[in-house]
Amino acid sequence: MCSHRGNKIVWDNGGSCRMFTCKFHGWSYGLDGKLTFVPDEERFFALPKETLGLTPVDVPDEDWAARSQASLKAVRVGNLIVAPPWDAPIVVAIRPSMGFGTGHHATTRLCLAALQALEVKERTVIDVGTGSGVLAIAASLLGAVNVRGIDDDEDAIHAAWDNLALNPAAIVTLLVGDLRHTEFEPADIVFGNLTGGLLMASAGVIGALAGTHGKLILSGFQADEEKAVVAAFTGFAVERRDEEDAWVCVTLKRDS
Repeated sequence: MCSHRGNKIVWDNGGSCRMFTCKFHGWSYGLDGKLTFVPDEERFFALPKETLGLTPVDVPDEDWAARSQASLKAVRVGNLIVAPPWDAPIVVAIRPSMGFGTGHHATTRLCLAALQALEVKERTVIDVGTGSGVLAIAASLLGAVNVRGIDDDEDAIHAAWDNLALNPAAIVTLLVGDLRHTEFEPADIVFGNLTGGLLMASAGVIGALAGTHGKLILSGFQADEEKAVVAAFTGFAVERRDEEDAWVCVTLKRDS
């Protein structure tokens, strides 16, 4: 059955309705489901109703334009991104340097994905082995508070400071030091994108940085190291696991 409301045509095909916005002097659907040319609106509505099975019905007023646009995504044109508010990207500017973490390595991408799977807004964060600072900066831009990054490589911290300047909306405290000899208040989210060996050797110290309901996001190890790395973090269980090109990232939570 066809029905109309203004320039909208509703086709009821056995309980499955479709609404079409038609420009008259164009085409319309007939009962056989085939397109039929309609030269003008007057002629369309003058066609025999018994032939077309045309029945006027009231269609609830709905904001069809808004509904059709709700799935729109950001579009990149050269160096410009045009985006609806719900898909406006957060850009983290990172200058390639000696500090690890430009986003081109699988482990950095895995950690960023794991971070976005958590509630970040108003959460505290510690980034162990911060490198370029990319994870700490991203956490701050996502709404985290009291974000701290530490690295024992002074050059890496200098690179992180440069990157922080490229992201003025981010607020991160950066420290040069040995984690084993640095005191931190526990955090809600703790990053450890290191190596399998370093994670296992520092598991006790890193685990202690997580608060009562804190989460650990760990990466920098491959699938064949995963079992040993996870086992080193006693008192924690795997909440999420991701893998890319044999590199693994796990999110650990405290055992209940």
